[in-house]
Amino acid sequence: MSKRAVLEVIALGAEDAVAAQAGGADRLELVTDMAADGLTPSARTLASIRAAVDIPLRVMLRPADGFAAGDTGRLVDMAREMRGAGADEFVLGFLGADGGVDLAAVERVVAELDGCRWTFHRAIDRAADRDALRKQLDGLPGLDTYLTAGSAAGVDEGLPTLTAEAARTGEPGYEQRILVGGGLRLDHVPTLLTAGIDAFHIGGAARPEGWQGPVSADAVARWRDVLDAR
Repeated sequence: MSKRAVLEVIALGAEDAVAAQAGGADRLELVTDMAADGLTPSARTLASIRAAVDIPLRVMLRPADGFAAGDTGRLVDMAREMRGAGADEFVLGFLGADGGVDLAAVERVVAELDGCRWTFHRAIDRAADRDALRKQLDGLPGLDTYLTAGSAAGVDEGLPTLTAEAARTGEPGYEQRILVGGGLRLDHVPTLLTAGIDAFHIGGAARPEGWQGPVSADAVARWRDVLDAR
């Protein structure tokens, strides 16, 4: 029997979380303010979601739109607050002005996470050199996932990169799971599964009414059915 593919759904609040779990999501990404592509939620939101569902959740550590770290002291304070509120998995990623990974900021935040598992998010799709970024981050405690579309433009353009990176699984810098998200559609899934990719991230695809509406359990279930039918 094949291993179940991971389905991660963006949740903005408890209603989203309950619907996502009901539809078959394996994990949630917790954010606020999708107009800024997802920022750190409040500790209150985290607590309400944690009380509503029992599936794993990863909390975004991102204080403002864009991929600059900004005030790293503020980032550390955010990480500390989320840890204190019960978060034990995270999402983060920072780039410098040159498009390279801001390793100092990442390392400082990761030290505060004290071994918690985390995802480096779609900042990789804006990086000047994806391979260099992966190798610089290799070995950081807790890093187990890259959320990526393969391209800043989305999965349509990123498919060749995604399949090429999947073929390098196990190489230094490529041990982490590829979690595909960013313009992901159901028709992309067969190609990605064939390439050996087994983790998928959806946001708007789980919301028939758009970001102004809630997550639909039925929409999530359609993704679950496609992933389980492989």
